[in-house]
Amino acid sequence: MKAGIRFQLCLMMFLQFFIWGGWFVTLGTFLGNNLGASGGEIGMAFATQSWGAIIAPFIIGLIADRYFNAERILGVLHLLGAVLMYCLYTATDFASFYPYVLAYMIAYMPTLALVNSVSFGQMQEPAKEFGKIRVWGTIGWILAGLVISYVFSWDAKAAIADGMLKNTFALCAAASLLLGLFSFSLPATPPKSTTQSGNEKSSLGQMLGLDALALLKDRNFLLFFISSVLICIPLAFYYQNANPFLTEIGVENATGKMTLGQVSEVLFMLALPVFLQRFGLKLTLLVGMGAWVLRYVLFAYGDAGSAMAMLLVGIALHGICYDFFFVSGQIYTNAKASDNTKSAAQGLITLATYGVGMLVGFWVAGQITDRFAGQGGHDWQQIWLYPAGFAAVIFVLFLFSFKNEQVASHE
Repeated sequence: MKAGIRFQLCLMMFLQFFIWGGWFVTLGTFLGNNLGASGGEIGMAFATQSWGAIIAPFIIGLIADRYFNAERILGVLHLLGAVLMYCLYTATDFASFYPYVLAYMIAYMPTLALVNSVSFGQMQEPAKEFGKIRVWGTIGWILAGLVISYVFSWDAKAAIADGMLKNTFALCAAASLLLGLFSFSLPATPPKSTTQSGNEKSSLGQMLGLDALALLKDRNFLLFFISSVLICIPLAFYYQNANPFLTEIGVENATGKMTLGQVSEVLFMLALPVFLQRFGLKLTLLVGMGAWVLRYVLFAYGDAGSAMAMLLVGIALHGICYDFFFVSGQIYTNAKASDNTKSAAQGLITLATYGVGMLVGFWVAGQITDRFAGQGGHDWQQIWLYPAGFAAVIFVLFLFSFKNEQVASHE
């Protein structure tokens, strides 16, 4: 790959995740403090991610994969996203905010697959090259949090009270505009249907991963599949409540400190292949689920004073929580699927977890958060013990029902 193209792909990934990390992390804090949203309404806003994940295969499969170059669709969606981000910046109440965030996530979620398509289209050896490109997305997410916390201090209590947190939407609108325009300069990535031999096109069922449903006949994979959906319920608590929780209890530069989770994600990604090979799939998945339990217990009993270290460890556990369950799960899915259903199997897992699982999770998190909300704030200890208990139940059920399998971590 030429150095110029590599630079383009790295910048594309950087901006793609800078945009997401620049507003999504602080969304709950903004809605609760500046728009007076309830826990249920905040859950609705976060659930737009799930609706976007559910609708994305239709957009990619029916449009991008058949009729238009991926980089052009990417550009159009990010230009539309820039307009919608500005609309979010100007919204004054939840009723006017929600339609825009729903429309934005329907436009944004397909771009996650499109940036991958553009990247893979330029690679001779994706297994070796993609990680070096994708890591710039994580760097973009980290930098967004650091800029918000340490450069502009928009997440400080006084700044939140002054309504400064809405500036995250203006920042991301500008970044989305930049990426939208930049996308049209990216290397051409024509529709798959024009690059494959013959006139074979994917069916709607293949786009949604339904061809992989046969995998569920395997008892072990079915248990993994169900566990993946269920573990998304406690996962939703973190996305929805972590930043509002840290801000409310007085943690300074909460958004910046939360980037520890992404740093940890990169580090544990390097350790994952070794762990899988040495200890096997079952223990790896159990460590991931156990980390969710530990994280929420630490959140329940930590504070912004003498127990601050408990909160930081809880944030840093993100790498184990995500990599050891979700990434190892993707590796397992790839190993179990046949050659002609590997993509369908990954699509099915994504639809079930980020679509259905997180959709249920955000609703549950909203209900629990409202239950323990009061005029003086939230009873965060009780709120965090719910996902801790739920993850513990999944852990125990998985421990006694799933049989260990050895998978090749390089697949």
